[in-house]
Amino acid sequence: MVAATLLAVAAFVWVALRAERVLVWTLVSLLLAMALNPAVDGLQRAGLRRGAAAAVVYLLGTAFLAGIGALIVPTLIQQVGDFIDALPGYVRELTAGRGPLGFLETKYHVVERVQDAVGGGGGAAASSLAGGASAAIDVTRSVVTFIAGVVTITFLTLFMLLEGPRWVDRGIEMLPAERRPEWRTTADEIYRMVGRYVTGNLLISLIAGCATTIVLLALGVPFALALGLLVAILDLIPLAGATLGALVVTLVALTDSVTSAIVVAAFFTVYQQIENHLLQPLIYGRTVRLSPLAILLSVLIGAEVAGVVGALVAIPVGGTVQILLEHWQRRRREPDAEPAEESRDEPEGEPPAEAEPKRAPRRRGRVASTSIR
Repeated sequence: MVAATLLAVAAFVWVALRAERVLVWTLVSLLLAMALNPAVDGLQRAGLRRGAAAAVVYLLGTAFLAGIGALIVPTLIQQVGDFIDALPGYVRELTAGRGPLGFLETKYHVVERVQDAVGGGGGAAASSLAGGASAAIDVTRSVVTFIAGVVTITFLTLFMLLEGPRWVDRGIEMLPAERRPEWRTTADEIYRMVGRYVTGNLLISLIAGCATTIVLLALGVPFALALGLLVAILDLIPLAGATLGALVVTLVALTDSVTSAIVVAAFFTVYQQIENHLLQPLIYGRTVRLSPLAILLSVLIGAEVAGVVGALVAIPVGGTVQILLEHWQRRRREPDAEPAEESRDEPEGEPPAEAEPKRAPRRRGRVASTSIR
């Protein structure tokens, strides 16, 4: 049995390492399904069947995303193209030591350091050409992988919405009958925690992106919509994402004017205080119930294991582990709690009744006469 167990564990680890990308897609689909499941349950309670309710929620979600894309994508593509066209001018100003970013060259000599790091010479032309070809292949492979991931996550999320409750019921039915209600309560608690976390995290990111876009449009900073979308995506990463987005947007605002950069930096300082002390505690404190130290450790470990996706799912995984540990502790306390409950039933201050001693039977005849004498 020990050998079979070790072999099974080794096989599971090998499959997990080989199918890492598929496992990440599955985990993302699970989080999306948990976020959409409350709407499906609401339509199901209203009288629709599970399949029809999932289809309605999926179509409404797809229509919403398509509408947002129709409004944003053309402007976003134009702004990204303008930003790419403006990059050579930024590079020329930086190289000449002029413009808002010219101090990077005059004080720190960034261009010379980059040239020294890259190296040059005619002998490196072949290797540069090979490097460019490999870079093009890598970009093409990344685009194909991204498209495959989006399609896979879309269908996985739909199937999880349709069959997820049945899988949970089957798993609970495999347990002993006396343990099923307890595990049903634990599964419901995990489901509510993950669903609220995902919904809340998406809402926080949407607020961050919209607020950033409004501030940049008011200041007249270029590429406001593209930068707001970038902040919304980065803000999905807990703790570190908002800071990274603020850094990028402030640097871009610096290319417009120093005043814009100062106002943007002040805005992000105030907004991060609101997000860290109001929005995130409201969501993480009530749904995940993890301390800030546990959240930071979970995010760092998740980012090290699976990159950005690992950082995104680290907090729900940490909250699930905490719920399972609490469940295990409750089970351990159960045998110790029974004698204590029995002792409480006895009235306090009254000693337990002692059994009456048995009386010795009287003996007649010789014993009685002897006692009289």
